[in-house]
Amino acid sequence: MTDQVLDRDADLDTYRPSDRGLGWLLTIGGAIGLLSAAILIVEKITFIENPDRALACDINPIIGCGNVIDTDQASVFGFPNPLMGVAGFAIVATLGVLLIARVALPTFVWLGLQAGALFGIGLVTWLQYQSIYDLHALCPYCMVVWTVMIAIFVWLTARNLRELAPGNPVSRFVGDWTLLINVLWYVAVISAIWFQFGSDLWA
Repeated sequence: MTDQVLDRDADLDTYRPSDRGLGWLLTIGGAIGLLSAAILIVEKITFIENPDRALACDINPIIGCGNVIDTDQASVFGFPNPLMGVAGFAIVATLGVLLIARVALPTFVWLGLQAGALFGIGLVTWLQYQSIYDLHALCPYCMVVWTVMIAIFVWLTARNLRELAPGNPVSRFVGDWTLLINVLWYVAVISAIWFQFGSDLWA
């Protein structure tokens, strides 16, 4: 049993050609998420300085930052959520660059990245529910973060399952249908938004 664990750790430490593709996803997705989080911080500062001023991302009564940025959900842990985004996506983008450079990341880095992605997707899913069903408002930059977070979580999880448990049926299923899982996840979120708001999105 110990030998199997060591073998798996060794496999996880080994650089795979497919890791370079994941590296591009982490780099580009991390950069987009970082930029979106940074813009939200700027919008938050603008709102604090002038609460009555319309924000640049306010498109209509449903789509805009103004209806979301000052809610309790926008500061889950007592500080603005985008601060976590800036820190988290900066790490993701940095690790992505290392993978593009064909650096073999240690096991603890992969596991830490997976834990961070799990936390991130959990928070994003909760925020999606809050935005769609409780706040009845959609923040454009938040939706950008949702998009990249889903992709990062799905493809990172598929990679780690493939390396940690290559013979597991779940690993094979996720590995074989990674793209479909990603697309269906997007479809589920878009469907939830459409059924909740419908044509009011363009009102």
